Amino acid sequence: MGLFDAIDISGSALSAERLRMDVTAENLANANTTRGANGAAYRRKVVVLEQQAGGGSSFGNQLASAMSRGGAAKPAGVQVAAIAEDTTPNRRVYDPGHPDADQNGYVEMPNVDSVSEMVDLISASRAYEANVTAMQAAKTLFAKTLELLR
Repeated sequence: MGLFDAIDISGSALSAERLRMDVTAENLANANTTRGANGAAYRRKVVVLEQQAGGGSSFGNQLASAMSRGGAAKPAGVQVAAIAEDTTPNRRVYDPGHPDADQNGYVEMPNVDSVSEMVDLISASRAYEANVTAMQAAKTLFAKTLELLR
């Protein structure tokens, strides 16, 4: 593992978690959007994360490779694989006075649940904080190492 790999990994996670927070904020902002550009109700979006390509493999393989002195594969961070639409069905609400109501008086509302979105937002925020802490710890470790080399 190189000197700056920990910072690179935390940096990639910071970018991914920031995108998760942005998408969650978009979901909350569109929680009552009944007609979008395509004419349909808004669909909740989710961020799909994956390990960056070119990185290592599982922890066990990394450990076995390091123990055999063959040198472990370069560790990788996280990257966004896709921003996908949630496939759960939209809610139907009876509101005959709404401009988007069908002939029976029902309006198709987005499949956004504000409570679960807030939980996702808190989760992404805590993960962001954890990666900032990991980055600061790596920075402190590097500074202490440089002090020892003086």
